Amino acid sequence: MRIALLSYSTKPRGGVVHTLALAEALAARGEDVTVFSLGRGGDTAFFRPIDARVKLRVVPFPEVAGEEMGPRILRSIAVLRAAFDGTAYDVVHAQDCISANAAGRCIRTVHHLDQFTTPELAACHERAIVTPSAHLCVSAAVAAELADGWGLKATVIPNGVDAERFAAAAGPPGEAGRQAWREELGRYVVTVGGIEPRKGSLELLEAFALVDDPELKLVIAGGETLFDYRPYREAWDRRAAELGVTPVVLGPVDDDRLPTLVAAAETFAFPSVKEGFGLAPMEALAAGVPLVVSDLPVFHEIFGPAATYASTSEELATALTIPVDADRRAAGQALAASYTWQAAAEAHLAFYRSLEPTGQRTAASAAESSAPKSSSSFSGE
Repeated sequence: MRIALLSYSTKPRGGVVHTLALAEALAARGEDVTVFSLGRGGDTAFFRPIDARVKLRVVPFPEVAGEEMGPRILRSIAVLRAAFDGTAYDVVHAQDCISANAAGRCIRTVHHLDQFTTPELAACHERAIVTPSAHLCVSAAVAAELADGWGLKATVIPNGVDAERFAAAAGPPGEAGRQAWREELGRYVVTVGGIEPRKGSLELLEAFALVDDPELKLVIAGGETLFDYRPYREAWDRRAAELGVTPVVLGPVDDDRLPTLVAAAETFAFPSVKEGFGLAPMEALAAGVPLVVSDLPVFHEIFGPAATYASTSEELATALTIPVDADRRAAGQALAASYTWQAAAEAHLAFYRSLEPTGQRTAASAAESSAPKSSSSFSGE
């Protein structure tokens, strides 16, 4: 089966991690897989090495000085569409709104649903839901949102997790890496995903200010994104100064060092206000790290009793320092190990084969008919 998987970035974001791991698992089963993505900021490759059995097409996407969000979204769609010929594949599968707009009538994984105020982005988001011919979601909670909001039926295929890699980081193979992080950072709570509204960054800051442990640090890793969160980051910096909290902001961490960063933490915090699955916190469970998440239905669905849930700053602050016993850590590791990319690949293949051929192939004419011709074509829905 000739399969094209489309993503919008080469950077380490959850949807990109999903795309690459799924591509590798499909290729390992003998499928002919090509991954298309935009190479922003001069990138010519993805953030980590990729199995040689996966074909890669990183489409150059040079930066434009002073470019605002709306025009950048339009240009992203146009550049990826121009490089992609959907008629060459049996399956065209987009992982985000930009790549779905570039592909047109495709299979779409809806990782989570957002609300945008930028007209071009709002229109991109809407078209990426209504135009695809078939839908997947990584959790039942998101599938329910899709059904309630758009009347669309989605098949649920959860993420896989590279549990062995994070479990190894918590064991003897990762001892030197963990020690290096502790020497650099001391004792710390970690979160992965950067500083942005959806990740509950301000909520975490407010909670951490209530923690009565002056030696404990708040460490924030990741944060590569297409969107401009500078006003939010400025507000976050101001609030940190007001609270007297000095977080350690690492930014994107090398892929080979990320597991030991997580494994060396005392707690993994993930107070997202909207999420589709929670791949980073599942990796933390694989490393045996206590997990604290916001009290969202999707997290109860995915993590069950393996996580501690918090609805307020006070609850979150308390949960960040509660010890977790060995049995609960082991249960979390077992849960993470149960989500494999091999199983995800098998489920995807079964889904692909269940579709009519017209639901699998994306014709160039379909992509063209769904494409915005200019910014004036957006109504800002």
